[in-house]
Amino acid sequence: MTTRRGFLQVASGTALVSLSGLAPRVLHAAAQQTGQRDGENILVVVQLSGGNDGLNTVVPYGDPEYYRNRFTLAIGREQVLRLDDYHGLHPSLRGWEQLWQAGQLAIVQGVGYANPNRSHFESMDLWHTAHLNPERVRRGWLGRYLDQLPIEAVLPAVHYGGEEQPLALAAERKLAVSLRSLDAIRLETLPGLSPADSRQLVTARRDGRHQLLDFVQENAQLAILTGERLRQIAARTAQRTGYPGSRLAQKLQVVASLIAADLPTRVYYVSLDGFDTHANQEGAHAALLAELGDAVAAFQADLREQGNDQRVTLMTFSEFGRRVRENASRGTDHGTAAPMFFVGGRVRGGLLNGHPSLTDLQDGDLKHSIDYRQAYATVLERWLHVDAASILGAEFPLLESSGQPLLQS
Repeated sequence: MTTRRGFLQVASGTALVSLSGLAPRVLHAAAQQTGQRDGENILVVVQLSGGNDGLNTVVPYGDPEYYRNRFTLAIGREQVLRLDDYHGLHPSLRGWEQLWQAGQLAIVQGVGYANPNRSHFESMDLWHTAHLNPERVRRGWLGRYLDQLPIEAVLPAVHYGGEEQPLALAAERKLAVSLRSLDAIRLETLPGLSPADSRQLVTARRDGRHQLLDFVQENAQLAILTGERLRQIAARTAQRTGYPGSRLAQKLQVVASLIAADLPTRVYYVSLDGFDTHANQEGAHAALLAELGDAVAAFQADLREQGNDQRVTLMTFSEFGRRVRENASRGTDHGTAAPMFFVGGRVRGGLLNGHPSLTDLQDGDLKHSIDYRQAYATVLERWLHVDAASILGAEFPLLESSGQPLLQS
């Protein structure tokens, strides 16, 4: 027979419910609240951590200076996936060829900021906060967006993966939840106690005289209900086919399942690490770009099958690019400007902005010609439909492709 004493012994003897840092009330409410409002768009951010080598990602194969500076790392003219007579993609990004041909891949070149900082941490903080003095701003640019959402908005952002939640999502009033896996909320039992007995304990009638016990029991109930909802989503995730077995593909596969489940989430955030290629870059960088290209291609194909490809835009960024000239270790050191990528059914595809000059350099680095906050302003204004200046603290020109808005709102 289930008793309060038995429940209290279970609750005190072990962690009855594993919450993995989540807020069960928020996640439970989101799991029950389905149905996006008409016209509500979703942003998926892919962070390329470590400083992606933009020159070997979008290759200026038509420029002899590229081959003079990349004497062992250069991608051959016959190897690149040609975009025009000057630009080509790294051959490992073959998964993006169909996106490019469909006009659903936009490449924004020469993105950076003034007085570049080559520290991973400080540069990433700049990107996360969209502020020149990030130590004074501990809210992220997306967190400031979340704080502007209506008070009833539930679970507006999800960070998926085992990394620390990015500063970009830090907010004052809205909770961005980090999920390590879809099993993050689960019922744990004492040895010898069956799941049925555990469920009976946490659902037993309460008399309201023990506030602490009632609090534990109520949160356990929420965790059980939320866990059941997440397990349903996990089961559907396992049925989604066409994804590679890579880290990023598995993350985007889960994101696609959460989108298909119609959660009221506006922003999803994932990371791919490993781009700090100081030595022996060739193989490692090729593998990372293959992981990126194949994962994003599979994700976009999944969204099309769902009928959600018109509602979702995916954006990539890295904290900086690499130096123009390769180093003595067949790698590249911290640089400055680099390309950003946008993928989606309502992205106006193409090359935005000319490739940075390989001869007009600043301390051996590329000069940026697009402020990264222009990309943020474009996403905020054109896709998330908020006033960008109120979030970024100033007005920035919105990005256009062939004289048309980059994002078709």
